[in-house]
Amino acid sequence: MEVAFGRKDDQELYSDALFVRRKVFIEEQGVPEEEEIDFFEEDSVHFVLYAQNQPVGAGRLRMIGDGIGKMERICILPHYRNKGAGRLIMERIEKFARESGLLQAKLNAQTHAEPFYQKLGYETVSGVFMDAGIPHVTMIKTL
Repeated sequence: MEVAFGRKDDQELYSDALFVRRKVFIEEQGVPEEEEIDFFEEDSVHFVLYAQNQPVGAGRLRMIGDGIGKMERICILPHYRNKGAGRLIMERIEKFARESGLLQAKLNAQTHAEPFYQKLGYETVSGVFMDAGIPHVTMIKTL
């Protein structure tokens, strides 16, 4: 598996990212498309995890100021979960963030994914809150 990244104007990569996000967030989890595809698309670096040249995972990174990057829209197609795919894409996003001079990563994790992010070194810094009808917590990690 390999991870590619680029901006929204890389149409093929962005289309692949949206393919995975639609499958996971819109179709599987019932998030409305207008909430999933938002006004931060243009400001983000998009990442796609490929297996045998097919998109199987996605995520994005957005700089939110003061050396902080926000990891968002992290998702893996069901068949590739619990096989190291999530760790692989997160490690690549974190590497890009460090190389970009960011000092801290922040994310809003669905509560069922909180243990996964804790294994990657993220610390929960909030109580549970709802986003798109799904319980989340905010987590941070020093890069």
